[in-house]
Amino acid sequence: MSFTQKLLLWYNENKRSFLWRESQDPYKVWLSEIILQQTRTEQGLPYFKRFLNAYPRLGDLALASEDEVLKLWQGLGYYSRARNLHFTAQFIHNKLGGIFPNTFESLIELKGVGDYTASAIASISFGIPQAVVDGNVYRFLSRYFGIETPINSTNAHKIFKKKAMNMIGDSHPGTFNQAMMEFGSLHCTPKKPKCSTCPFSKNCVALNQNKISSFPVKTSRTKIKKRYFNYLVVSDYQDYYVFEKRSNKGIWQNLYQFPLLESTKVLKSEKTLVAHPNFPKKFSTISKTIKLLNSSPVIHKLSHQILEVNFWQIKTKMKLNNSVSKESIYQFAVPVVIDDFLKKFF
Repeated sequence: MSFTQKLLLWYNENKRSFLWRESQDPYKVWLSEIILQQTRTEQGLPYFKRFLNAYPRLGDLALASEDEVLKLWQGLGYYSRARNLHFTAQFIHNKLGGIFPNTFESLIELKGVGDYTASAIASISFGIPQAVVDGNVYRFLSRYFGIETPINSTNAHKIFKKKAMNMIGDSHPGTFNQAMMEFGSLHCTPKKPKCSTCPFSKNCVALNQNKISSFPVKTSRTKIKKRYFNYLVVSDYQDYYVFEKRSNKGIWQNLYQFPLLESTKVLKSEKTLVAHPNFPKKFSTISKTIKLLNSSPVIHKLSHQILEVNFWQIKTKMKLNNSVSKESIYQFAVPVVIDDFLKKFF
């Protein structure tokens, strides 16, 4: 029995039932793949259902506003995925007549769609033999073949994609891709893989050389950057707040927040806050009271950043212009640290 035959047999007996596996509709496949990027399955499923309920067809998503899409995405992280999802829906709806591209080459041209997502849609929806390479596939193939190329090196994708392409075949490419990812997720796991019951154990290089823990090979991680955020929770006598869209590029672009002052270290007192050169002068003149709301900085970890966040309450008896009511704040799409703050202090 060939590698591919063994894999498909295993998949037929062990695959999990997921909502997105019930359809080959490219819109649903695309939506699920974008949501599941860098997201655990159990976390992504409620969002997939939420998006399908709100936008059952691509045209519905295209006609929504970006703010509505970001609000629905709130809490899932990596918000560029949501912005690209919305942009691409509008592009397909307005420029392609609502017809999803049906070739790998045209799919990969879509904004927010890389080789992985294009391969998934091409194989599952259109039966095109394009191999998917994700973390599960890297791990499985690196162990089976003993591939020592670091998976985060520049040429890793090309090497692993070629290996997978040699095995995918023309008959069931979508099933093959899902089986590869499922095997890595359930059987050839990062820790304590089920080698004793593995159908590939006889020819697995890592197992036979007792090097399971050595694969996949990965070079040292990117240095983690620490940043210090100070949110200024400014309100007036009517309980209206200054709330603004984060326009600068980077994390949380186009989400809403209280005015942000970033510092080079933790600011521990009202005096150090107001003395900061970037503290808005208008808040200095109108403020009646300034108080640190959290007793210790909120720690928020991102892929290559660690944020230490403080929330400063600033109250004034003057009427604030361009402000929003306390109740309306909940209608905006906000970063998770703001959402957690609202739940705790509002």
